[in-house]
Amino acid sequence: MLDVKNRGTIKVIDFGTSHHYDGSSHVMHQMYGTPYYIAPEVLVGTYTEKCDLWSIGVILYIMLCGRPPFNGATEDQIIDRVKQGNWSFRGDIWSDISDSGKDLI
Repeated sequence: MLDVKNRGTIKVIDFGTSHHYDGSSHVMHQMYGTPYYIAPEVLVGTYTEKCDLWSIGVILYIMLCGRPPFNGATEDQIIDRVKQGNWSFRGDIWSDISDSGKDLI
């Protein structure tokens, strides 16, 4: 969860479904996650630890511009937008973000 009012605060929660990473890829099938941060492959039901990179990218996006890349009025709308995977660096805020910051995302 990102506290937008205090942009310096990030709270990482919900470790009840976490797994110890042993360095090898394991295909997972359980559906865990929060709509804003969930990777499309998790929604499909076949994914590896690489889905965490998607979530990190979403967190970085929010940290840099203050809003999620996939937004909607309902969870279903958010999930549909995550499945589509269309995001952009449009808007005035992105003109102040370095190319390195965008590349990191």
